[in-house]
Amino acid sequence: MLQMVIATVLMMVLFFGIGFILNMLMKTTWFPLYAFIALVIGVVIYGYMGDSSFMSSDESFTIVDVIPAIGGLVGAILSGSAIKALRIRGFKMF
Repeated sequence: MLQMVIATVLMMVLFFGIGFILNMLMKTTWFPLYAFIALVIGVVIYGYMGDSSFMSSDESFTIVDVIPAIGGLVGAILSGSAIKALRIRGFKMF
């Protein structure tokens, strides 16, 4: 249980940091959110390909796999919100 909490916080910080840097470099606001959604769609499509894939067997995703992914999604949303708030307040570099 403790490992899941640590993994969730790490995923949130990781996606926030990467999203913040991407937002600064690309001058976009919600790109990391779109990239996260594209990653999830890619994993789902890859998971259903073939007979011996990991999503077609009994060893599918569990709650321990999903909770850190939700933490990453929250981090991506927070990075877009932080960049948007900085731009509203007049910071030109963001």
